[in-house]
Amino acid sequence: MNKIEARKKYLDLRKKLDNVQIISKSISISNNLQDLPIWEHNFYHIYLPIKEKNEVDTMPIINILNNKKKKVLIPKSDFNNTTMKSFLLNDNTDLKKNNFGITEPINNEEFLGRIDVIFIPLVAYDLIGNRVGYGKGFYDKFLRNQNNKILRVGLSFFNPEKRIKIDEHDENLDFCVTPNRIFSF
Repeated sequence: MNKIEARKKYLDLRKKLDNVQIISKSISISNNLQDLPIWEHNFYHIYLPIKEKNEVDTMPIINILNNKKKKVLIPKSDFNNTTMKSFLLNDNTDLKKNNFGITEPINNEEFLGRIDVIFIPLVAYDLIGNRVGYGKGFYDKFLRNQNNKILRVGLSFFNPEKRIKIDEHDENLDFCVTPNRIFSF
C-alpha cells in the first residue's frame, strides 16, 4: 500500500466514526498509554485534535500529563514554510483555531528546551512504525530539527497496515497506541 491509498482508506474510516465512538476510543487510548515506559520524562509535546477530521481526542492524555505534574507542550504551525514550534500549555495559554481548523496558542513564548516525548497525529501506520500524516511534512521536519532523540508515540483508532511504502524523509514511530493495544517498533 502506498501513502495515498493509506491516507484515503483511513480518512474514510475516521469519517464513519461518531462522537460517542471517538470519545470512547480516545479514553481507551489514554488508558492504554499509561502502560508505556515513558513516564520518567518531563517535557511532553502533544497535538490538540482537529475535531472536523475526527482525530484522537488528546484532552484525556493532557489531563494525565497534568496529574503527573509533567510539562505539556503544544505545536503552532507556520504554513508558509511548513515548520512547527513548541509552546508551553498552561492556565494562561490563550488558544485560537487557525484557518485550517487547528487550535493553537496565540500568546506564549516558544519553548526552546529539550522535548522528551512527542505524541504524533497520524492518518495511518504500519507494523514497522512507518507513519502517514496529512502530507505536508510538519512533523517530519520538526523531528529532524530536534537536537535529541525524542520518543515518538503515535495515536490511532485503528490497527496498522502490514506495510506502507514511505519516502526517505519520513520519520518513524517508536510506539503507536490504539484502543486495544500498544504497538512497539
